[in-house]
Amino acid sequence: MRALVVEDETLIAERLGQALAEAGWAVDVAADGEEAQFLGETEPYDAIVLDLGLPRLDGLSVLRRWRAAGIATPVLVLTAR
Repeated sequence: MRALVVEDETLIAERLGQALAEAGWAVDVAADGEEAQFLGETEPYDAIVLDLGLPRLDGLSVLRRWRAAGIATPVLVLTAR
C-alpha cells in the first residue's frame, strides 16, 4: 500500500509518515499544494492524507483539481480549521 501525506508542518508530517510506515505503508510526503498536486497526478496512491492549509496552493484546490482530472484516490482531510 502506498500513501501520500500532504502537510506543511514538518513534525506532523514526520510523525504521520512514520506511523503509516510502521503499519506497512510506503509513504511520500509533500509540503505544499503544488508538489501535492504533481505527485497526486503522476504517482499511484492507495490513500492520501491532505491538509487544507498549505502554502502555494490550498488543499481544497488541490483536491478539486485531482477530482477534475479523474483521480478518485480516497482522501482523508486533515486540518486545524
